[in-house]
Amino acid sequence: MKRALLVIDVQNEYFSGALPVTYPEHSLEHITRAIDAANEAEIPVVLIQHAETEEGSTIFRQGSETWQLHPAVASRKHDLLIEKHLPGSFTGTPLEAWLRERGIDAVVISGYMTQMCCDTTARQAAHLGFNVEFLSDATGTLEFSNSEGTVKARDLHTTTLIVQQSGFSQVKSTDEWINETKNA
Repeated sequence: MKRALLVIDVQNEYFSGALPVTYPEHSLEHITRAIDAANEAEIPVVLIQHAETEEGSTIFRQGSETWQLHPAVASRKHDLLIEKHLPGSFTGTPLEAWLRERGIDAVVISGYMTQMCCDTTARQAAHLGFNVEFLSDATGTLEFSNSEGTVKARDLHTTTLIVQQSGFSQVKSTDEWINETKNA
């Protein structure tokens, strides 16, 4: 299995913007550990950056401070940076072609938000025939509310992981994944 680590939307919006990630704690630390381990194991790292281009957008507004990649991620070696405009990292981007050109048949999901862009990307990857690994502690979310109600961050994260494990992904901790990359 030839892997690529996808680092999805680790942008300032989730730290100093309107959508502060709260669960799991230390998710950024796990994301950076995964990037470092991937680089050490010569696993390609793909950074994915969400951009809102519609006039009046208040989150992920292209060119804004909160749109910028978090410095802990931006400063690390990566092989490709992709801009996306929808939750799925494959939609309207060169990601699938880039992976296939390199013979990559497995993607590792990390980043934000667990239930939105990470979940959508994992499902897309599975539908496209890629093996998918989903890092349970290197993805994260926040309490979420809309007209249907409110769900706590932990519950939302856990539910998404359960669904992913049920048919789309192999859910693993960062430590489990790093140990596998060292023993591969």
